[in-house]
Amino acid sequence: MADKVLMKGNEAIAEAAIIAGCRHYFGYPITPQTEIAAYMAKRMPKIGGCFLQAESEVAAINMVYGVSSTGHRVMTSSSSPGISLKSEGLSYLAGADLPALVVNVQRGGPGLGGIQPSQSDYYQATKAGGHGDFRMLVLAPASVQEMADLTVKGFELADKYRMTSMILADGTMGQMMEPVSLQYDVKEMPEKKWATTGTNMEREHNIVNSLFLQPDELEKSNIERFERYKYIEENEAMYEEYMMDDAEICIAAFGIASRVAKNAIVEARKKGIKVGMIRPITLWPFPNKPFLKASEKAHTFISVELSMGQMIDDVKLATKCRGEYVLCNRVGGMIPSPEEVLLAIETANKNGGAK
Repeated sequence: MADKVLMKGNEAIAEAAIIAGCRHYFGYPITPQTEIAAYMAKRMPKIGGCFLQAESEVAAINMVYGVSSTGHRVMTSSSSPGISLKSEGLSYLAGADLPALVVNVQRGGPGLGGIQPSQSDYYQATKAGGHGDFRMLVLAPASVQEMADLTVKGFELADKYRMTSMILADGTMGQMMEPVSLQYDVKEMPEKKWATTGTNMEREHNIVNSLFLQPDELEKSNIERFERYKYIEENEAMYEEYMMDDAEICIAAFGIASRVAKNAIVEARKKGIKVGMIRPITLWPFPNKPFLKASEKAHTFISVELSMGQMIDDVKLATKCRGEYVLCNRVGGMIPSPEEVLLAIETANKNGGAK
């Protein structure tokens, strides 16, 4: 077994990014993700990398754009309000088909809200990362180990599809400490023939740009991008199933909510209730197929969220509204307890949800 070290989730992200070949980090401090920037400030100078605390989140995302255009792996991190400030830059990255890794360790909102954990940026990440038609790969870790693993995976997917990968974690994931293995067989970066690396008079100039003044060219660019997105939806969805073989009640949860839900499921099973969970690991692409399959047996879907109810909409779409739907949630920095989730399960079991 590979040696493990005790690390905070934010630090695991930073070290995994370095292992994945990231040598450029641009960011701005905001709780609860500041440890990522602090870690990078210590490590980058020692490995010949670049750490720069930008004057703002807007500046940081545009620095990411510049480095990505040269073909290097680059990342930034922030928390909810900071990601909002980066949204124009995220759209520019998408319009120029540039790969990058963006980390959002979510805090309560809206507005400045509070510094406690939240999952209320789900819509922002999966539906509206910025203006225009585009998507981001959205990865949702549920442990410190996955904070690291999905960072490496995020860089690889970003390069593969020339798009932004986002790690969407909640504040609990960023601040908690767990043993983590950092042994990775990192894939070699693909050749980036599109990068602005200088021509040495041996090829035509590459131009990285998101501006298309001719409408037919912009339309063609968007259609091609969505053909790529369709392929990603078919081939890159990741999820975990837990006790779903005979489940008549299906819980949907990600991040810290999924860990709470597992405890509730164990207790419900002791009472003879047939309940399981599908945990989306990619929030986009959303794992529609396992939810649709679950709807053949399950009469009720319980979405456990640290929001007023956002992922539940995707659960309804994935299952074609075939069941009953229940939201079990806490907001404002509060986390549902196992007892609250168990009560939702027992109520759903009592109601029966006749199909």
